[in-house]
Amino acid sequence: MTTVGGLTVPVPRHVARAAANVRARIGSDGLADLRPTESEVVHSTADRTIRRFRPSNGVTTGAPILLVTPLAATSIAFDLRRGCSFVAFLKEAGHDVYVVDYGPVNFADRSRGIEHWVDDVIPDAVRVVSADAGGVDVHLAGWSLGGIFAVFTAAAHPDLPLRSVTPIASPFDLRRVPLFATLRPLDRVFGPYTVAPFYRLLGIVPAPVTSLGFKIASVDKYLTRPWAVLTNLDDRDHLEQIEAVDRFMNSMYAYPGRTFGQLYHVIMRSNEFATGSMQIAGRAVDLTAIDVPVMVVAGTGDGLAPESAVRHLVDLVGGAPEVRYGAYPGGHLGVLTGRSARDTMWPAYVGFLADCEAGSETHSR
Repeated sequence: MTTVGGLTVPVPRHVARAAANVRARIGSDGLADLRPTESEVVHSTADRTIRRFRPSNGVTTGAPILLVTPLAATSIAFDLRRGCSFVAFLKEAGHDVYVVDYGPVNFADRSRGIEHWVDDVIPDAVRVVSADAGGVDVHLAGWSLGGIFAVFTAAAHPDLPLRSVTPIASPFDLRRVPLFATLRPLDRVFGPYTVAPFYRLLGIVPAPVTSLGFKIASVDKYLTRPWAVLTNLDDRDHLEQIEAVDRFMNSMYAYPGRTFGQLYHVIMRSNEFATGSMQIAGRAVDLTAIDVPVMVVAGTGDGLAPESAVRHLVDLVGGAPEVRYGAYPGGHLGVLTGRSARDTMWPAYVGFLADCEAGSETHSR
């Protein structure tokens, strides 16, 4: 930092390095290597695609992992960029990694509700992954709403071949989310006349609106973005991360209208997730039915899913043989795929998987 005319101006510490980064950026489409990690499609239908990422040496040493994306977000979240890719880290740790992506949503998808993912898409993906990997159990993990859907899927279908469940940045007590607490009084006054007619008329919540929602949830980071760029002009890794996050934010999908309506009711009115039981397709799904190890991951700087909202799940999965909780540096996306996640959350998750493998072998004896 330096002071000019009474104003504090951000200045990088290594001017020559900053100049080199600026020249490289001007002379190219970007600094970040945004090529996807090599993968292959193992299953595809009109509303889901499952990709497999294999270890580079072709040798797997653990059970396969299925990563579940949230609605509206693309699977880019798990493979943000070269040098900072969750799937690349996991496959190099010896796991076959699978990611399920739902593709763009349009008006024809307006009638899909939560049950579509909990009773159809995710169970089907688990079975596909298990079969593709030779009939073994699967580690199921999901980010944000994908983690919530993964948890309810595990509870709703105890017959699935699962070895563990891990929700990442998934808030279960939504009363503890400051953004929703702020909006709830407005909903009581205006909600019946604005939000519901909006999504019912359109059938979907358009992609630009969902992208805007993610940005509003982290508005502080967007307001300080120019400052952060100027301060870190000499840090190429930091600049690459900003580019990759921007690409992710601009790749959002739309929301099916019915699912949005269900979630809006849960978020703004019932807080049903926090009870540990939810009505799905006419029957109660209770999280105490989960009978595999659970790892609950929170971000210490997550404004959309604060630690207290995420940690609440620990009290709801009493039937699990082990429940491990970890809070790691990062915001809502950062805890999953931020630069610090490479040295914190990712190794912790791999350690949890290894413990699950060892526990499974001990139990089988």
